[in-house]
Amino acid sequence: MLKNLEKLRKERGVTLVDIADLLHVRYQTVSDKISGISDFKFQEAVLIQKNFFPEFDLVYLFSSDKEQNQPA
Repeated sequence: MLKNLEKLRKERGVTLVDIADLLHVRYQTVSDKISGISDFKFQEAVLIQKNFFPEFDLVYLFSSDKEQNQPA
């Protein structure tokens, strides 16, 4: 799961439909990607970051639980 993205999305009132409309996909596709069932493409991540969270780094926004638990 992309906890940072999900937390910020909820705090800012950005809906799954908002992101789906930006990416021209179904909201379920966005939900699947945030939950880790599938991955965002790089260009999708850039669009989300630029349009909704420009002050946050891509690495921070799109870090998954799995990556955060791995040793450096």
